[in-house]
Amino acid sequence: MTAPLAPTCVLVTGGAGFIGVNFVRWMLERDPRVRIVNLDLLTYAGNLEGLTEVFQRHGPEGGDGRHFFIRADVRDFETMCRVLAGEASETPHAGAAARPVPAPDALVHMAAESHVDRSIMGPAIFVDTNVRGTLTVLEACRGELARSPRPFRLLHVSTDEVYGSLGDQDPAFTEATSVAPNSPYSASKAAADLLVRSYVATFDVPAIVTRCSNNYGPYQFPEKLIPLMITRALGDQPLPVYGDGLNVRDWLHVEDHARALWEVLTRGRLGEVYNIGGQAERPNIEVVRALLGILGKPESLIRYVTDRAGHDRRYAMNIDKLRGELGWQPRHRFEAGLAATVRWYVDHRGWWERVLNEAYRASNALYLNGT
Repeated sequence: MTAPLAPTCVLVTGGAGFIGVNFVRWMLERDPRVRIVNLDLLTYAGNLEGLTEVFQRHGPEGGDGRHFFIRADVRDFETMCRVLAGEASETPHAGAAARPVPAPDALVHMAAESHVDRSIMGPAIFVDTNVRGTLTVLEACRGELARSPRPFRLLHVSTDEVYGSLGDQDPAFTEATSVAPNSPYSASKAAADLLVRSYVATFDVPAIVTRCSNNYGPYQFPEKLIPLMITRALGDQPLPVYGDGLNVRDWLHVEDHARALWEVLTRGRLGEVYNIGGQAERPNIEVVRALLGILGKPESLIRYVTDRAGHDRRYAMNIDKLRGELGWQPRHRFEAGLAATVRWYVDHRGWWERVLNEAYRASNALYLNGT
């Protein structure tokens, strides 16, 4: 039986990305004892603006000092070793002096390249970041725990896409489903998952893997389906829908995901895989039409475009293991969560407009050939 862990300092890699920002915010609000060391390289999808309130409430100036930020690359072995050993200093923010960073007793590894279309255009960076980056994290953890043995857990955050594609009538993915990735992105994540498994078996690294379905919610970079459609519809721009629009995804609100990650991190069994799903399967075209309805925009904005190469037809997650072992289940109904997400993007136009140029350049190149 795996003993539970009550971490007091959690290192989050990729903590300025969409899921990372929401997890960091949720964690700091949930438990006043927990400190967060947030490590992110701040590539195009990593945005400190999503952490503005976190810096104000929990940073070094005027806050409770529980949030530490380090701009760094997970592929940098020496830096990862220093951070895990508590021998690093944070990156100065807004003129505040850099503070020494506490040694973490848990690591949630989210740093990854995560967009399928970008992986088709340029696979190499996905392999380098997702595979070599995970290997670096594992090696740094192995070395640190040999140097300073202590209760510790590594949670590797992965994706349902490693399982491949389901037919319309196939049962949902379980943790026993074989990995069969169909894109360079999902292949890189599957490789990272297997590296984690090997380090548990070979080196006794105390690690767990989660595989989540499609996330949605606030602070998501506007190249992913839901924020892309919201922001384009608000500008009366064409909404690109792949193929016939009937590809099915299981939608998970990012706050539900954050809760699940905490349950697995603190109470999950070491060496195990846990599926996290929203129990909300919807065809893409249904999601797009729902968004247009909420925004009061016409369906004439929809543009069917050439289907993505290797486009998985359907994902669906069986969450019996997570529900049965840890008592977690999603709390957000999809329709209510979608409406709340639309309201967030309407109310935070300044946030997404500041990243819009990059998002629109990407979406036009990927879907609309510059139209």
